[in-house]
Amino acid sequence: MENTVAAVVEMRGYAAGTAPSTDWLTGRAAPAFADDAAQVSAFALRGSGTVASLPTDEFVLLLAGQLTIESEHGTIALGPDDCCAIPFGTKFEWRASDDMLAVVYAAPTDRAGNTTMPVKIDKAAPLNPSNPPALENLLGEVPTCRGFSDYISANAEFACGTWDSTPYHRRQIPYRQVELMQLLAGKVTFSDQNGSVTFSAGDVCMFVRGDGCSWLSEEYVKKVFATQRPLG
Repeated sequence: MENTVAAVVEMRGYAAGTAPSTDWLTGRAAPAFADDAAQVSAFALRGSGTVASLPTDEFVLLLAGQLTIESEHGTIALGPDDCCAIPFGTKFEWRASDDMLAVVYAAPTDRAGNTTMPVKIDKAAPLNPSNPPALENLLGEVPTCRGFSDYISANAEFACGTWDSTPYHRRQIPYRQVELMQLLAGKVTFSDQNGSVTFSAGDVCMFVRGDGCSWLSEEYVKKVFATQRPLG
């Protein structure tokens, strides 16, 4: 998919061709985005290994293959399109298939958030009402939005979970957040002064801090998200 919108990165294309590695922490591709508060990259793990203490909060979205994460809290098995959050400080063992490929989102912190155990993102979790886009940014009707966060960091700036919304059109606004998004249902078109790009169910994309883009959804949309957004 050709991308003409500066704020958006198509992540399956970015991750393709990632070199295989046997190290969870050091064997990652050059980041698709990185700053002091967020780093989004890819890894293609092979074999098995141990992480003595995870130095950041992390969100892992599997694009291909199989990945098992075993900690004192139990075992999480991930297949294609499954995802999980792993809190800061977690000790775990991992095993990966020979075709494993994933996007990994690391958010620096100094302590675990709302849970100390790895948690698989529940795509069927009951959703709670959430705030729609600000009225001054909408170019049409106000949508009904809902969400659920499986993991929230200690400083409440990094969160992972699911979200849905009725259709809406929002003008281009600057982004303070870095968001990784896996579309589960619907279709969204993002536009800026240079062009537009459309993503549909099954696609994985990332939005970076900066000038942002507009949002146009003409049908129900549901997504998995991992986002780091400064408070205030």
